[in-house]
Amino acid sequence: VGIISYGFYVPKYRILIDNIANVWGKNPKDIKSSLMIEEKAVAGIDEDSLTMAYEAAAMALDDRIDKTKIGSIFFGSETPPYAVNPSSTILGEFLGVKKDYLAYDTQFACKAATGAIISTIGLVKSNMINYGLVCSADKSTGRPHDALEYTAGSGATAFLIGKSNVILEIIDQVSFSSDTPDFWRREGIRYPSHSGRFTGKPSYFYHVQNAAKNLLLKTKLKPENFAHAVFHMPNGKFPRAVATSLGFSQKQIEKSLVVGKLGNSYTSSALMGLVAVLEYAKPNDLIFFVSYGSGAGSDGFVFKVTKNLINHRQKFQSIINNKTQIDYPTYLKFMGII
Repeated sequence: VGIISYGFYVPKYRILIDNIANVWGKNPKDIKSSLMIEEKAVAGIDEDSLTMAYEAAAMALDDRIDKTKIGSIFFGSETPPYAVNPSSTILGEFLGVKKDYLAYDTQFACKAATGAIISTIGLVKSNMINYGLVCSADKSTGRPHDALEYTAGSGATAFLIGKSNVILEIIDQVSFSSDTPDFWRREGIRYPSHSGRFTGKPSYFYHVQNAAKNLLLKTKLKPENFAHAVFHMPNGKFPRAVATSLGFSQKQIEKSLVVGKLGNSYTSSALMGLVAVLEYAKPNDLIFFVSYGSGAGSDGFVFKVTKNLINHRQKFQSIINNKTQIDYPTYLKFMGII
């Protein structure tokens, strides 16, 4: 079982961290040094998590398989367009998938989609379905003048999972979860709340490190066995620090670190890092991957690249380099704040 194809969508709009910092009288150099982010991707005024997920899914499918054989569509997001009404069924309708498929939307902060990938693996392995589609998408923002405003970005990914012609074989996976309320948003409240420094050591680092250690122990592999490593990217500092603490080199993670140019696209953050790595990965490369979702938990995967990737590799860097800068008032308008 593995990933047969993948897609992604990054909106063309960007806002520089300098522009946000200057509005609030902050020193841009201090902000950028602290977060290791230069700019972030911003969804347009007519875009939301569902429209972005559709673009990513359309790229992933692209006539690769008979769409009537898709048995499940899962949509992971922190910012779905509807509080009550599934996005997964709308995706299925627009993609032209027939009606007899399992659909549901998932939430678990920034790891909503990686949990859905594990569910899909189980469905495919058990022969309950032939193919499953997992999409992640968010149009995220923070309260104006909150630290999240500098990092929360927009983007989407999609992964088709099955047994034939896989480009990424899924060698193994683990999960690590606990009740750790580091980030939350109650029903009817527009902006999320967070626990400041508590989101670091007892939350992100605790769960990512434990999932990673369990995965290495389970697979009997060592950091040096991997060509690439990908970790969830709430900012630019955390993935670098957690990689070092686990024994991975900066060279192993450098291709995944898209957060500096795109921001934290929440459910798509780690998965966007995986997409970035696939532009450079070679057959037989092992990829180490750990997501993180506040609340809290991590899902870890070991992927093995197959020769099929060569003919189905998506161009990532050239697409994200096609961008248009916007100012802060336009950003507020696109986010629906003004």
